[in-house]
Amino acid sequence: MRDTTRQHVHQRGMRRKPAVAQDAPTLPAVFEQWFASRGWTPRDHQLALLKAASERRPVLLIAPTGAGKTLAGFLPSLVSLAQRARAKKGASLHTLYISPLKALAVDVARNVMAPITEMGFPIRTETRTGDTPLSRRQRQRTRPPHILMTTPEQIALLLSHEDAGHLFADLDTVILDELHALAASKRSDLLALDLARLRTLSPELMTLGLSATVALPSELRAYLVPQRTPKRCTELADLVRVSGGAKPQIKILKLDESVPWAGHTTRHAIHEIYQAIEARRLSLVFVNTRIQAELLFQDLWRINDLGLPIALHHGSLDASQHRKVEAAMSAGTLKTVVATSTLDLGIDWGDVDLVIHVGAPKGASRFTQRIGRANHRLEEPSQAILVPSDRFEVLECRAAVDAAEAGAQNVTLSRSGALDVLAQHVLGTACAGAFDLGYLPRLHQPRPIAHCLAPTSIASSISYQPADMRLRAPRKISHSPIHASVVPDRLIRAGHDGADWVFRFRQAA
Repeated sequence: MRDTTRQHVHQRGMRRKPAVAQDAPTLPAVFEQWFASRGWTPRDHQLALLKAASERRPVLLIAPTGAGKTLAGFLPSLVSLAQRARAKKGASLHTLYISPLKALAVDVARNVMAPITEMGFPIRTETRTGDTPLSRRQRQRTRPPHILMTTPEQIALLLSHEDAGHLFADLDTVILDELHALAASKRSDLLALDLARLRTLSPELMTLGLSATVALPSELRAYLVPQRTPKRCTELADLVRVSGGAKPQIKILKLDESVPWAGHTTRHAIHEIYQAIEARRLSLVFVNTRIQAELLFQDLWRINDLGLPIALHHGSLDASQHRKVEAAMSAGTLKTVVATSTLDLGIDWGDVDLVIHVGAPKGASRFTQRIGRANHRLEEPSQAILVPSDRFEVLECRAAVDAAEAGAQNVTLSRSGALDVLAQHVLGTACAGAFDLGYLPRLHQPRPIAHCLAPTSIASSISYQPADMRLRAPRKISHSPIHASVVPDRLIRAGHDGADWVFRFRQAA
């Protein structure tokens, strides 16, 4: 089998069928009792991930909405933490759960606490995002929980501290959720370098990837595995694929009056949108921009004669507002939420029974992801209504429906690492302490950026000069705490000199 670069592909334990092998491990009795108490039986893909984890093999799970991906991803960590105590080498951080959205990390933390509490395990879980209080973030560096749920940016920040080696010394598992949404951006370039850095701090680290259906799973499988010889072959993680799932039911809103030729506010359909909200238990109304979210929320509130509980959720709102809306959704006290991409991904609110997409979706993959928020269960079809803003968007909406029915994907996952991301990683590593420049080419990163790691490329990416290299910086950061965390007079030194960041490179002795 060959990949798109025509390199030889080495498939590590490739699984041709999603079924579990005959020697798959059984769940501990306490877990079997917990499943039985809920009227559940462990699914094949959940046991398959447990088997792969017991053999310390990286694995990618591809499953449709509602298949229990999150529980499958956490099951190996919960079993490991419940069964045995490992010798402590560092701060006892066992599992990192990384998601592309803050709201998703918070929602998963809430859902994972259910089995932990009900089975009585002394397992501590916490979230760490930009909204986490500073005091808690500082404490997490020295006394972390067993399971930390966070975002890619927070991983980069944690690795920039001097105590990163102690914090991650006991790290056993990294769970990458919604990997299909993360892998096509620069965020994944930085995370790829950070994963390589984590493997130097915890060599026995295992990765588990959770993803929706993608066109080329091999690209995500390669992301989960260190690529030690990328010029000769591409190593792939195991693959567990779940088939099935009900087809979504999508329709385009029909109006009594004509759709306007231009405009983006969709005010011509506001009464029909309100009627659709009123007829359902809980709906999500997605728009493409924050200004559209604000305008649509105000328009709905203006005609809200029934006093329906309507909320707003987008990235510019205060963190306390986010938490308030998410808690109200979980409690079932809302009728609808107008949202942008902040609620795109697999947040598990099973009471959502309708997705209304106002305006044409800008991509088949994003549209499929959004409509999957309705009836977040494997056996129940997601229901969605598309509301075009103008006549040209009618064509786009029609194309979106056809793409969803065909299962089309428009996300391109193959990409080369960016030099500016490499420069950011160099800066973070320098802030954590002195390191030999030879460390960078030795990174077994899962992203094809080996050409960027040659000394000449490193130099060009950060404007390296034989003498000191200076990067202009605003005066307001002249007292940045990063300066105090840098180890001076070693192989590489980062420091602050007036209004410039100064990097001094020296030859290894």
